[in-house]
Amino acid sequence: MSTNIQTVAVIGSGTMGNGICHVFAQYGFNVHLMDIRQDALDRAVATIGKNMDRQVAKGSLSSEAKAEALAHISTFTDMAAAAADADLVVEAATEAIDLKLSIFRKLDELCPPACILASNTSSISLTRIASVTKRPGQVIGMHFMNPVPVMRLVEIINGYGTNKEVTHTIIRLSEQLGKVPCVVNDYPGFISNRILLPMINEAVLALQEGVAGVSSIDTIMKLGMAHPMGPLQLADFIGLDTCYSIMNVLHMGFGAQKYAPATLLANMVQAGYLGVKSGEGFYKYTPGSKDLVVSERFAHTEQFAVAY
Repeated sequence: MSTNIQTVAVIGSGTMGNGICHVFAQYGFNVHLMDIRQDALDRAVATIGKNMDRQVAKGSLSSEAKAEALAHISTFTDMAAAAADADLVVEAATEAIDLKLSIFRKLDELCPPACILASNTSSISLTRIASVTKRPGQVIGMHFMNPVPVMRLVEIINGYGTNKEVTHTIIRLSEQLGKVPCVVNDYPGFISNRILLPMINEAVLALQEGVAGVSSIDTIMKLGMAHPMGPLQLADFIGLDTCYSIMNVLHMGFGAQKYAPATLLANMVQAGYLGVKSGEGFYKYTPGSKDLVVSERFAHTEQFAVAY
């Protein structure tokens, strides 16, 4: 098992993948960023550069440190090449169990025997993922929060067979990245999404039942509960498809009706209203605009709304 981690392969270059790559590179690790398309990798590296530019502008990163961090990043479209000399792999692919199981089967064959295999999954069982490998003791969850360069938490998930030494290694590694690691066990939704997603789903149910409008629900939670973002806006930010997927994981995992996803949430996902990523969810998103505008589909709920 690798305890001296120097080379990290990140599988998937989307929002989470490029953020994870950003942080590892910033802290001096050699990062192999892998995706199936070179244009996706090019966009990811450009995004990392822009995000580092913001750090430079704020004075939290020097121009020299930015250049050094970017030099630590190599891109790959071939998983075998990306994983060949990795001490740690962090999978950050789409939150779909069949895809993740396929990736871990391949990684188990391709990675060095001592390599630790981590998943950034936010809800899928690490025990299930580990079961398709011949190294279940070296499989663990590293659930980073979005945006990764800003958010300090890493939720570390032990699968049923994860070795204690692996857990300790990932705790120390997270601290090296300037993060705060919190260790949890492998139950549906872990801690973060077991608590967060039912709250979001309840907000959708309240909207569905006509209890209050979009902006009223979000304003009550912001002003009354000191949440920095209302649950419906947060759902848009996470992606309504992701919210729906996680609620289904909870519903299937616990078998309790209280975890059933709201019908409104299911309908919006099926219709393609996914939030920020599609341009419309509970709110309408216009490129370049910072105004928060309730979707016309919910305008009828806003007759008594107070903007905040």
